[in-house]
Amino acid sequence: MKAALTALMLAWTGGPADSCRLALSLALDVSGSVNADEYRLQVQGLAAALEDPEVQAAFLAIEGTPVALSIYEWSSSKYQRLIQDWIVIGSADALSSLASKVRRWQREPAPEATGLGAALGFGHDLIARAPACWQTTLDVSGDGENNDWPTPRDLKKQGELRGLRINGLVIAATDEGAAKLSAYFRAVVIQGPDAFVEVALGFDDYSRAMKRKLLKELATQPLGSRGSSHPLRLAGQ
Repeated sequence: MKAALTALMLAWTGGPADSCRLALSLALDVSGSVNADEYRLQVQGLAAALEDPEVQAAFLAIEGTPVALSIYEWSSSKYQRLIQDWIVIGSADALSSLASKVRRWQREPAPEATGLGAALGFGHDLIARAPACWQTTLDVSGDGENNDWPTPRDLKKQGELRGLRINGLVIAATDEGAAKLSAYFRAVVIQGPDAFVEVALGFDDYSRAMKRKLLKELATQPLGSRGSSHPLRLAGQ
């Protein structure tokens, strides 16, 4: 089965199946609405998702076509902080090592505002310098609507997010809150083919939601045409 899939990829790409299939950037909300306990639940939940055997198997599912990953946190328009710059995942050990780094990550004081638009802009620029992959995806977690400048809607109108696939992971304590925030993310945040919103019912549900979201993103990648323009250094190899 794996040999047949490799042959099929060769036919689609016209070259060896050693290019990156997905550049995925994860953006974590650390605005003022996220208290210290919720912050730890968020980073610990991400770490647990990265260590999950199903998630690790999905990252490594297609031999020779790895996934590139980056992680950052955001609050106001003036605050975006890289947790992990681009790393090409080459093994389960690489994911476990990254999970340990995330788990040890220490929060710094951040502004109160919720700068979703600026977070999207930062993610766009980050993905612009990602390893050359068949597909790119920005994944933004958030527990509230934008209240800073620029707005997500304005960025889209100006064409500054054109061509960027964006998924969302909304965090809300109640079903009613989750429905409202999900509708907002669908209206002004997510975009692109098969873009979706995942829901965490409270920060203690974040790990489950992140795992579910990652499995969706890693399982639905089409065989694309963007070959790697340079050799990839695989973490863990």
